[in-house]
Amino acid sequence: MLTAPGSRTAAVSAVRAVRRPARPVVRPTLRTRMALLYAALICGSGIALVGIIQGIGEAVDPGLFVRRHQISGPIQPGAIHAGHLASPIPFIGSNLFWTDVAGLTIMALFSLVLGWLIAGRFVRPLRAIITTSRDISASNLHRRLGLRGRGDEFTELGQTLDDLFARLEASFDSQRHFIANASHELRTPLAAGRALLQVAIADPEPTVEKLLATCEELVELGDRQERLIAALLTLANSQRGLELPEPLDLADITGKAVLDRRPDAERHGISLNTALDAAPAAGDPRLVESLIANLIDNAIRHNLPGGRVAVSTALTTAGAAITVGNTGALIPPGEVEDLFQPFRQLGTQRIRHGEGHGLGLAIVRAIAGAHGAALTATPRPQGGLDIEVIFPGPAPPQSPAPSPGPYAVQDHVDDRADEVVCQREVA
Repeated sequence: MLTAPGSRTAAVSAVRAVRRPARPVVRPTLRTRMALLYAALICGSGIALVGIIQGIGEAVDPGLFVRRHQISGPIQPGAIHAGHLASPIPFIGSNLFWTDVAGLTIMALFSLVLGWLIAGRFVRPLRAIITTSRDISASNLHRRLGLRGRGDEFTELGQTLDDLFARLEASFDSQRHFIANASHELRTPLAAGRALLQVAIADPEPTVEKLLATCEELVELGDRQERLIAALLTLANSQRGLELPEPLDLADITGKAVLDRRPDAERHGISLNTALDAAPAAGDPRLVESLIANLIDNAIRHNLPGGRVAVSTALTTAGAAITVGNTGALIPPGEVEDLFQPFRQLGTQRIRHGEGHGLGLAIVRAIAGAHGAALTATPRPQGGLDIEVIFPGPAPPQSPAPSPGPYAVQDHVDDRADEVVCQREVA
């Protein structure tokens, strides 16, 4: 198949254009642009000032900037010769023209140098911010810019970046502590199971009863590890956020959670009291169920023998609220925040004991944050804790479609009448 030479040349040019790497566009720096801007402003201001002065002078004295040229030649006695007026506009090639060109060139160069110096003075703090920010990494987040005393926008930018670095440092520290604690919690059941197996293997006279007891302990350790992994997965899913909120009622979910946990409360000798009013909200039903379950489990687990747990739901002006309060140990107000951190200790005792893993209230906070709910924890003076979570109300229902007017109803009746008449004629 033959092709035209022009089309072949165009195809080769297109292939070369595709293969040729694009040249990087060199953009002027901020200092260069500021220097050019300052130079243009200074030079333009100088030219405008000269023009204004010349205009004012011409208005005051029309001959102020005009040179007079005398006529050469012999002067007749008694004759009066007046010099002719020269044009104030310099012609190209004249001495006045080249003088103006030299003056404008010197002014432009001076304006450019002055603008470069001024721009460098203003850009220097920004350059220091960029250099220090590049040097700061995950290993030295403790460093700060430390811009103080200026009180301008660069100081405000430096303080904002310092606050950002502080939050990043706290986040990295929290992540490192979480990984270390999670590794310890996951390693403990494995080490305990390995010890049980080693004891069973080293027993010179193993019996069926001993092996059954070892197996039961291993199953219990496996269940504990499974619950820990499920709690970690719930925490990760709750921190991911919501995809599609659904309408729900906190009273219904809370009633089911209380019914499931009432035997556990009775086994610990704890009275479980409820006051459940309708509290419609919007969110993920599974995550909300996990939040309520962790609140009730935490209230039962961290309680006193013969203590009380009060659970209530209500619809307030701020939204749907659930409140869980329990009796228990005295909690200092300054350590309430530590209760919502994963694997965090309260004083000299770990938050986790018994069947807990220290993740319950951390999951509660993560789920509340994913739903945009307000979380409040208030320690009781006699001991215990009251936790309130207020969910935003559900989205307003869509307005129903407008009902058909009387004319639409009449048209429908007329259509039915015409259909009946046609059917009779056919019959």
